[in-house]
Amino acid sequence: MRIFSGNANRPLAEAIAHQLGMPLGEMHCGRFPDGEVKVEIHDDVRGGDVFVVQPTTSNDHLMELLTICDALRRASAARITAVIPYFGYARQDRKHAGRVPITAKLVANLITAAGFNRVLAVDLHAQQLQGFFDLPVDHLTSLPVQIQYLKTLNLEDPVVVSPDTGSIKLADKIAKQIGARLAIIDKRRLGDSKTEVANVIGEIGPRPTIIVDDMITTAGSMCNAIRTARDFGATRVIPMATHAVLCGDAYDRLSSSKLDELVVTDTIPLKRRFAELPIKVLSMAPLLAEALKRIHTNQSISSLFR
Repeated sequence: MRIFSGNANRPLAEAIAHQLGMPLGEMHCGRFPDGEVKVEIHDDVRGGDVFVVQPTTSNDHLMELLTICDALRRASAARITAVIPYFGYARQDRKHAGRVPITAKLVANLITAAGFNRVLAVDLHAQQLQGFFDLPVDHLTSLPVQIQYLKTLNLEDPVVVSPDTGSIKLADKIAKQIGARLAIIDKRRLGDSKTEVANVIGEIGPRPTIIVDDMITTAGSMCNAIRTARDFGATRVIPMATHAVLCGDAYDRLSSSKLDELVVTDTIPLKRRFAELPIKVLSMAPLLAEALKRIHTNQSISSLFR
């Protein structure tokens, strides 16, 4: 069993390897003078069970993942698993208008064509994305890590809020696990990055409020939800998401929202300037390490969540 990492999230890959008591595989992943990806595997992987940890947070990181796989395949690795903590292009999973691509399927095809044997992903934007891959997919959720942290806060009579109708199932799962109430913000979208809050289904305040989503991108939806929760009497607001994409106007929006605390995981490295904000980063390394161990020994992954 060997673990390799591209440049997208090397600290997470190192933490996973540390959990398993092994070093990261020796590999050079850089660039040629013209910007093309350059990969050279320094370890012997012939006949090995190899895992490549790489969130596809950019086109460059996606190309690194594909190139690393090709190098490993040509070095005669027996099985190559793509460990994708964050799957980019996941939101382009259907035709919402005429003459637009389904890019999530295209990326899944690229990963399959590169030669991967299986995929391990964390909190895909939609469950049906697993069906886009023509190879086995293990879908991890960050719920065990998030719920463990929430229980340490000892919140009194909390309410879990879904910032839109798409996150209701996620919010309901967390609410049941921690014995909390459930509320839903009915959101009306005005554009790709602009949203308008319509109304709230359920009761929010006055009590601590946990707002859950799978990712925070430009933070428009989340900041609207934070503002709505406070308007409805929340005494403390804890926004929580798995993937801290945090791009565009996210920093300005989160800074002006006067956060109590923002809880994310380390599937994506936190950008440096966001360290100034009250952000708690939960590590996915122990859960991912256990999943890798089970894949290597052909044990059940789903039993991790029972």
